[in-house]
Amino acid sequence: MIRKICGTVLFLCSILFTKAQTNETTLQYIKTYCGIAVTEMQRTGVPAAIKLAQGVLETMSGQSPLVMKSNNHFGIKCKQGYDGPYVLHDDDRPQERFMKYEDAGQSYKDHSDFLKGRSRYAGLFELDPTDYAGWAHGLKKAGYATNPKYPQLLIGIIERYNLAEYTLMGLGKAEWNEDVKTYIAKINGEAVPTHAVTVTVAPAQPVKSIYPEGEFLINNTKVVVLNAGASLTEVADKYNIPVNRLHAMNDFGVIAEKVQKATLVFLQLKRTVCEKAYHEVVAGENIYDIAQAEGIRLESLLKLNNLGKYDAPAAGTRLKLRDDSASVAKN
Repeated sequence: MIRKICGTVLFLCSILFTKAQTNETTLQYIKTYCGIAVTEMQRTGVPAAIKLAQGVLETMSGQSPLVMKSNNHFGIKCKQGYDGPYVLHDDDRPQERFMKYEDAGQSYKDHSDFLKGRSRYAGLFELDPTDYAGWAHGLKKAGYATNPKYPQLLIGIIERYNLAEYTLMGLGKAEWNEDVKTYIAKINGEAVPTHAVTVTVAPAQPVKSIYPEGEFLINNTKVVVLNAGASLTEVADKYNIPVNRLHAMNDFGVIAEKVQKATLVFLQLKRTVCEKAYHEVVAGENIYDIAQAEGIRLESLLKLNNLGKYDAPAAGTRLKLRDDSASVAKN
């Protein structure tokens, strides 16, 4: 769970940010992580300006003890039953367990997924992404932070450092700056582009247009397509499937009332392998998209390809959908 932000720390941060119009440490933080913020916006819809402002505020521009020992930029605590890497840090209680990440990208992705996956933040994604004030106040209203001045602190950082430009970059409405170009070229294994390129994580065609209406099969498993805003509870009731099982069958991970975009929703447990041998990754696909598109369980796809849940295979990568060294199970 995202940690409750300490009011004292935020108060001290507000003093720090009002002492000067610009701060070299903050500028360096923005320079370092703006590319991640832009790509995460394109992946999940969390505005880059908001994500950068939260990162600046919650890490004290990358200088907080927690982020320096854990790459944890958003104070994400370990969930019950988690047995992966962690660090101990005093927060609401002494020596609480916080997630430890190999790099900042994992922390940024986990934070995006947290906001995207919790139903109480669903209304934020209906706002115009450029409405950073609406997002800032919406986060406070949804219970993200306890400090009553949290929205004003975020807005102040966004306006002082012109972070709204990064949201426009994420929307393809502004030229990428050199820092964003360099980051995106690096993760794609490409040369740094000499001009801005608009990247979209959406499929070439809308999901709804490339699949039939009603029930159909993917990998011999029943599935339907839901439009953005459709109720998962209504689908569960219609097909007499417990809603928590519907989430589990689709690797949703968290309980949400509505889908945020056109989404494939499986009505049966996905299979552990596919009849086809490989999936070639296209630009903008993430590992979850691939698991849904091929009708394979996410954990199986990760295991077959020795991937972690935060890995992002590059475009052109061929992912195994079955193990040809063993007989293919027709589970």
